[in-house]
Amino acid sequence: MANVHPVVQPIMKDADDKMQKSLEKMRQEFSSLRSGRASAAILDHVKVECYGSLVPLKQVAAVGVPDGRTLEVKPWDAGSLLAIEKAIRQADLGLNPNNDGKMIRLTVPTLTEDRRKEMVKAVKKVAEEFRVAVRNDRHDALERIRKSEKEKLITQDDLKVAEESLQRLTNLFIGRVDEALVAKEKDILTI
Repeated sequence: MANVHPVVQPIMKDADDKMQKSLEKMRQEFSSLRSGRASAAILDHVKVECYGSLVPLKQVAAVGVPDGRTLEVKPWDAGSLLAIEKAIRQADLGLNPNNDGKMIRLTVPTLTEDRRKEMVKAVKKVAEEFRVAVRNDRHDALERIRKSEKEKLITQDDLKVAEESLQRLTNLFIGRVDEALVAKEKDILTI
């Protein structure tokens, strides 16, 4: 990015920021997909009807992972225990809440081979969506760079250098998406 024209540098920085946000969002989506091991991230999308509104589970309870197959949900307020249990059931995560009156225990079942294959397909689909998002970020930046050239703010040589630099940046982020995909596939397929 150091060898691109100063007019293009903010465009490149903006593209880099957008690609980074896309990558982070993908990693968050990956962490919420169940891999057969207990992870507090599985419950990140659960919303609890509490105090007259829907609130994220982590705002009303602490989620612990005592071992690789168990999650413990300890509410800050014991009165919200039933609402938390109901929210977990409605979230359709394939987890059966066990309420002992003080906390909820969730045992994460091992995934069947068919379910693992379905999960891998889902992960590949998510990764492809984010590859497309990175390419769209590249396209937007490229349009802005070409507009700068049309407005005579940069030369055609500057345009060529910027296009090459933008493509390197895009390839870097698509490589990171692919690395995250391979890691998540391995996580899912590991028994």
